[in-house]
Amino acid sequence: MKKSILVLLLIIPTLIFSQNSERYPMFKECEDVSAEEQEKCFYQQANTYFFKEFKVPEVLEKESFNKTVNVLFYVDEKGVFNSLLVNSPYKELQTEVNRVFAKMPAVKAATYNNHTVEMRFVLPIAFPLSENPSGIKINAEPKLDINVVVAQQKLADSTFLEHNSQLNIPFTHQSYVDYEYALHKNKGTHTASKPYIHNEINKVYDFEKEKTPFLKPEKKSWFGRKLWNEHLLQVKKEDYWLTLDFLVDVQLGKDNSDSQKYTYNNTRFMKIDGGLGDKFSFSTTIYESQGRFAEYVNLYASNPDKETFKPVSSEGLVPGRGKAKEFGTGYDYPVAEGYMSYTPNKFLNVQLGHGKNFIGDGYRSFLLSDVSSPATYLKMDVSFWKFKYTNIWMWAQDVREFAANANDRAHLRKYIAMHYLSINVTDKFNLGFFEAAVSAGENGIDMSFFNPLMFYRSVEFNRGEDVGNALIGITSKYKFSDKFMGYSQLLIDEFSFGNLTNLSDWRNKFGLQLGAKWFDALNVKNLFLQGEFNYARPYTFAHQNPVLNYGHYSQPIGHLWGANFWEMIGIARYKKDRWSGYGKLILGKRGFDKDGTVSYGGNIYQSYDIRVSDTNNSIGQGNTATIFMFDAQGNYLLNPSNKLSLFAGLSYRKFSPETPTATFKADTNIWFTVGLRADLFNWYFDF
Repeated sequence: MKKSILVLLLIIPTLIFSQNSERYPMFKECEDVSAEEQEKCFYQQANTYFFKEFKVPEVLEKESFNKTVNVLFYVDEKGVFNSLLVNSPYKELQTEVNRVFAKMPAVKAATYNNHTVEMRFVLPIAFPLSENPSGIKINAEPKLDINVVVAQQKLADSTFLEHNSQLNIPFTHQSYVDYEYALHKNKGTHTASKPYIHNEINKVYDFEKEKTPFLKPEKKSWFGRKLWNEHLLQVKKEDYWLTLDFLVDVQLGKDNSDSQKYTYNNTRFMKIDGGLGDKFSFSTTIYESQGRFAEYVNLYASNPDKETFKPVSSEGLVPGRGKAKEFGTGYDYPVAEGYMSYTPNKFLNVQLGHGKNFIGDGYRSFLLSDVSSPATYLKMDVSFWKFKYTNIWMWAQDVREFAANANDRAHLRKYIAMHYLSINVTDKFNLGFFEAAVSAGENGIDMSFFNPLMFYRSVEFNRGEDVGNALIGITSKYKFSDKFMGYSQLLIDEFSFGNLTNLSDWRNKFGLQLGAKWFDALNVKNLFLQGEFNYARPYTFAHQNPVLNYGHYSQPIGHLWGANFWEMIGIARYKKDRWSGYGKLILGKRGFDKDGTVSYGGNIYQSYDIRVSDTNNSIGQGNTATIFMFDAQGNYLLNPSNKLSLFAGLSYRKFSPETPTATFKADTNIWFTVGLRADLFNWYFDF
């Protein structure tokens, strides 16, 4: 095969080097050469090592590929070679380049002013290769067109301003697969407390490397740049930065019900992110929305039957978003979120805001989930050695009619304080300990709950009999390999230690989760598989005083289904280039109340004082319903800066109660929807 090759040239160092204070990366073969020859020696040795190992992919030979491909790579601060970008449509070539760089020997890192630094280079490879690549001379001036590669990198540096900030990474299960995988490959990491912070994840995950290939520097028009690459407005100065976007979540769909012609969601929102210095960041998002959903979701929102769903004091409750007003045959539901994030040192981060948090490694969580509406919170994360300690204080609300203040109709406040301590026992094994307390009252949250080191159970006990609700939990995670891990949760609301042999005692209230995750499953890059089992005893999360349940805005803040159920979940996720998607299967049984006079333990907003029995309680008791769901969705990423994407989804839900009634019907729902949205949060319709 006829071969020819161009040369290895430095084109875009990470820092601006002066001739007198920099040193190029150094191979061991270059240690004895003069300072003037070190640059040339590095090129020659890198050229030799690379092409000694490099093998032309078979597909390029079959297609007689005849073109120059630019490979952007860097030598990091530890002297390790890393591929950043291969400017080629052939994935086989990218795989081969990655393999070769993984084989390159570590070198002495580049230095600048006596500090080790990262340096970036471009390797142009001309196909077909020459017979004698090592004989090519190294020229000081590049003679190839590298405008696209350089433009992409410059655009990335000026566009992704949040990557070194204290801002949260918007929590969606699909996107967090990549971050969790990066954390799992890093020794001794904590993955349960979410959302993650950019400045925390960028130590193990290269945001620029992943996003830069999606930028399109050839888009010169204002509209083209804003659609494909940039924020609508961005300001970057030496000690502060700001971005602003006006985005949409526009969906149109159809389900198989006869009561409506189509479904839709029309959300317009403004998102502002920014930072002052390198320790303080802020974010705010204001949503204005109207929507009409699949029939079973509309039924949940309108709540015609208090025994089926939870009563609210408004015209509707859009799950996960909040109270709604009627809007034609749909709902109008405004939402506002925002927070301030401050990291005074490498150990501590403090946030004050209105939004959602999540604790757990599963798709669901019994400890703290993001299924309910946003809530006001104060959060403190402390990380050191093998420990990560999360404290969250929430100002929740009970929005039911009886919970409103008789004078001003304001919803009753309740206060939830929680600790979560994550310990990396070994590089593979993690244990977590959780504690939460729920209280209510006109005087606000008891200052005792702001002590981050105090056991809440003792505080709740000393405040008075049944004036609060305390829960404890334990989590575990074991990393069998970088690609495969298992996880579990046990949440105990109350337990009858004097009756351990009889779990049918109503006081044995607990939730159990077992699950496993497989990254790059079946040796397929970016294929993710997950299996999960959830189980919650009757009356878990409920309380004698319904206001003190473990809920907010008429939804649980633990598992979406509340209590009195078992559930099995299977999830597959995959992404390739701009495309991503998932498929999800859910099978479970839930026990619902039969009338309003007796609680069978599934509705956490009912007092357990009206329980059906002290003993002989079992999962699914009451009006037992079998639920089967299938959900699939595909996405095409438009803009990596604001996560604007096109999507299409299809869901199937079969709801089969043991005793159907006029308002508690057996139902099969098929729902198809398409749209354009910025994917910034999880939205759960799988109930």
